[in-house]
Amino acid sequence: MSERTQHAEPPRTGTPGEVLIEARGLTKRFTKKGAEPFVAVAGVDFEVRRGEVFGFLGPNGAGKSTTMRMIGCVSPSTGGSLRIFGLEPSAAGPAIRARLGVVPQEDTLDTEMQVRDNLHVYGRYFGLPRAVIKERTERLLDFVQLADRGSDKVEPLSGGMKRRLTIARSLINEPEILILDEPTTGLDPQARHVVWDRLYRLKQQGTTLILTTHYMDEAEQLCDRLVVMDKGRIAAEGTPRALIERYSTREVLELRFPLDEQDQAAEKLAGVADGVIAEKVEVLPDRVLVYADDGETALQAVRARGLEPMTALVRRSTLEDVFLTLTGRTLVD
Repeated sequence: MSERTQHAEPPRTGTPGEVLIEARGLTKRFTKKGAEPFVAVAGVDFEVRRGEVFGFLGPNGAGKSTTMRMIGCVSPSTGGSLRIFGLEPSAAGPAIRARLGVVPQEDTLDTEMQVRDNLHVYGRYFGLPRAVIKERTERLLDFVQLADRGSDKVEPLSGGMKRRLTIARSLINEPEILILDEPTTGLDPQARHVVWDRLYRLKQQGTTLILTTHYMDEAEQLCDRLVVMDKGRIAAEGTPRALIERYSTREVLELRFPLDEQDQAAEKLAGVADGVIAEKVEVLPDRVLVYADDGETALQAVRARGLEPMTALVRRSTLEDVFLTLTGRTLVD
């Protein structure tokens, strides 16, 4: 890989770790005539610092995308305070948006235009000189590994290529903050890892990233800190590892029984959650989870109760386990 391929546009200078976004009691209500107001975001507090990757995680309808739209200055808040770069979106929306890059959940590329022209047109929205747009376009296409597709039309590109092109387009104005709404949803594993690599390189260069995601491994790979949202509120905040340590056990034992035996097995397993062998037992539609610091010891205790699962897997705890604990359901519902 050439050195040119490894570098995107340099981020604007600033003090590492300084607070770029500060929300206090941030609220969003939607009102409809004749109906009770719907509170999508119910008084959340958070800070995003320069150079970090900050994640918003939670079930569908938790308020993540609504919060992102307020940060992107496209949806006004209805309560609390929000400051971005020290500015209030209500008074300085255009100035803030000029310093943001946005990767929406759905690609909004012009599929009938060439790859390169999508960046040219977007750059003009920011009033950039044509020579600047041309230079940045070539550099960004190199960065997202699409330099050889610049003259191709967008329509026949793969989903992963379109996603990388959307990321390149969002960087045309050299944003200080890049907002990504579910950046790899719908991509195959290989394409996801290519996108992760590009985002990680942006982080290394000091770009501040804010993302929502439905992929637990994505959050663990990319996020320095994250908040778990549920029903418009923040249920937890911290680093991925700190959240796992706080809300789960070191290991999880996954047991699968024949479906007609699972309920009976779950009843026998209830006694395992004694705080010594295991902390708790979680019954899911297709398997039983036993949360324990030592999964092998928990498995021995299961078998000592006369149970022999079809399959047994001991694994480390993940963010998905945190979600099961905090929200009572899987992330995609």
